[in-house]
Amino acid sequence: MRTVLALSVAITVLFSSVFSTSSQAASQVNKAEINKKQAVELAKKIEDGRTLKITVLNDIYTVRILKSDGHVVDVHVNKKTGEVKKD
Repeated sequence: MRTVLALSVAITVLFSSVFSTSSQAASQVNKAEINKKQAVELAKKIEDGRTLKITVLNDIYTVRILKSDGHVVDVHVNKKTGEVKKD
């Protein structure tokens, strides 16, 4: 009985350390800011076309895209979260 209890405690400790390490790695990845190239890639997932201009104001990239039909669209990408919004 003691062996089973000791084994279950050891397994619990092992799994908790593995999950703790993977969650720390995930939180470190989320702390990295989006760069201009990544912002363009995210914007082009929403609107296909040719990138005309990229501007930065505070924590928002504005990616100006020329669509194939001639319309110009601004797509906003949050630097910190990667959230994408279309004008």
